[in-house]
Amino acid sequence: MNQPSSNVPEALPVAPSMAMSLRAGETAPRSEGDAPTRRIAYLCGITLVIGIIAAFVAMLLGACIVVITNLAFYGTWSLVPHGPADNQLGLWVIGVPIVGALIVGAMARYGSEAIRGHGIPEAMEQVLFNESKIPARVLFLKPLSAVVAIGTGGPFGAEGPIIATGGALGSLFGQFINVSAAERKTLLAAGAAAGMAATFGTPVAAVLLAIELLLFEYRVRSFVPVVCASFAATVVRVALRGTAPAFVVPTLAPATSLSLIAYVAVGAVAGVAAVLITKAVYGVEDAFERIPIHWMWWPALGAIPVGIMGVLSPHTLGVGYDNIENAVSGSLAGEALLILCVCKLISWLFSLGSGTSGGTLAPLFTIGGGVGVGTAMVISSVFPNLPMDTGIAALVGMAALFAAASRAPLTSVMFAFEATQQPAVVLPLMGGCGVAYFLSYVLMKNSIMTEKIARRGRVIPSEYSADHLEHVLVCDVGLRDVVVIPSEQRIKEAQRWVVSQQKIDQHSAFPVVDVDGKVIGVLTGREILAAENLDAPLVSLVTQEPIIIRPSMSLREAADLMAHLNVGRLPVLEDAKLVGIITRSDLVGAHRSRLRANRHRSRVRNWKTKVPAS
Repeated sequence: MNQPSSNVPEALPVAPSMAMSLRAGETAPRSEGDAPTRRIAYLCGITLVIGIIAAFVAMLLGACIVVITNLAFYGTWSLVPHGPADNQLGLWVIGVPIVGALIVGAMARYGSEAIRGHGIPEAMEQVLFNESKIPARVLFLKPLSAVVAIGTGGPFGAEGPIIATGGALGSLFGQFINVSAAERKTLLAAGAAAGMAATFGTPVAAVLLAIELLLFEYRVRSFVPVVCASFAATVVRVALRGTAPAFVVPTLAPATSLSLIAYVAVGAVAGVAAVLITKAVYGVEDAFERIPIHWMWWPALGAIPVGIMGVLSPHTLGVGYDNIENAVSGSLAGEALLILCVCKLISWLFSLGSGTSGGTLAPLFTIGGGVGVGTAMVISSVFPNLPMDTGIAALVGMAALFAAASRAPLTSVMFAFEATQQPAVVLPLMGGCGVAYFLSYVLMKNSIMTEKIARRGRVIPSEYSADHLEHVLVCDVGLRDVVVIPSEQRIKEAQRWVVSQQKIDQHSAFPVVDVDGKVIGVLTGREILAAENLDAPLVSLVTQEPIIIRPSMSLREAADLMAHLNVGRLPVLEDAKLVGIITRSDLVGAHRSRLRANRHRSRVRNWKTKVPAS
């Protein structure tokens, strides 16, 4: 490049090129998706420990629920599982959930309000808006409150509190060691996944749950550590409880083509039911908000319907995992199952809406089983020759209801498969959960997990997609004629030129080059106009080395570099020659192709188009 002889900066010719990025004297930071292999291995080591601890915590929590259940309903101290349905308390059973709810309300008020609810929305909120920093007291109060609530007959599953507790454990690890907020999020998700894997023996579903509801990304840096935690927790479960599935059911026969269509219809009904149930949950919650007493007492009010339903249908009390198993195996069907599901729905709506502590998966699976069997009964009555297995219909209804309510379809499919170890159900599950998820997306703005957060004015990501800027290179948009200023030019001359340029804003920046055309810095119009020593050369205003980029880098790397170093423009160099410049407006403009790909519709070919011979 020749040194300009006039006082007006020259426009350099631009040649297309491809290369790599550098900074004069400094390398560019890694993009947010990158992580050194050593760092990932370090996180994997930590998550293996978290997974093992979370597994034992999950086992301990389950044992505590058994102990509290035996004490509350039978007056015995025992670790032998004995569901509350066989109690002999009569009408006195109504008081047991109320006492438990009073204890939970006091724990929430005087311990931590974060223990209210089913746990996953609270964990999501910490991930998104608090750098995954869960208070240490939640690690103890959340499982303790869940043990009391469920052990005294609360119609919840233990999975929500266990997931929340595992997440709190991972977050606590991340607060005592030197990690970034993104890495702490990975540790939180790893703990949550480990808790679920240890509880149900569903390691793949646990990883998918972390991806769909907690991580909000799919990257090596987070996926592999979460897999390690889920694997470690499952190893502990197998060592202590064996390899038996969470729900033992008879072998289910593969579905026929016609029955597959029927199972899709079951999923559609479950999807609509999920929308209605989600709206009902928050409708009940809104009703409690209008009660003119402190929220500490709401769980006790919500426990009254729980006790009443416990008298009418005792199997609605407690976790009810046996209800899920009985529905899929066929030992609980017809009118008995429908009555159970209606009573379970009523008790769960009021209890959850009152703000007590408990999970959603088990209640939704129980209710979904009733939806699936009920829909199958209707279809069979209309089409008596259509072969439908009520066990598969129940399982599809369960998974589809949870998929639609939580917007976690992959988790739902894989959980139902792993928890039963029935390969014949995979295809019906895919069809049912897929249509349920679609109907939920169409009919409901937020899921049962995100509605509470959205009501607080927060925006929750509902869809994950690849970063468009990672696929656009600097050479695609940044190679152009660049206006440069000679370094030996006097400041007063440069000021006259800046003022004379009507089209150039004073905030614009210009590379400063020496006599050999080497970029030695970048100056803004404002910096030039603010200079006072007018006879000094322009180079005297340059205070730092230029931050540069190469043509083969992505715009994501360019954006990260701009944000990291707080600059608005990056000169583009190839073989030490200036070939272009990247600005913030280029980053915005690069999204035009993405918008066009999503919105512009055109016919590339028509039926009369002939394919040219190759």
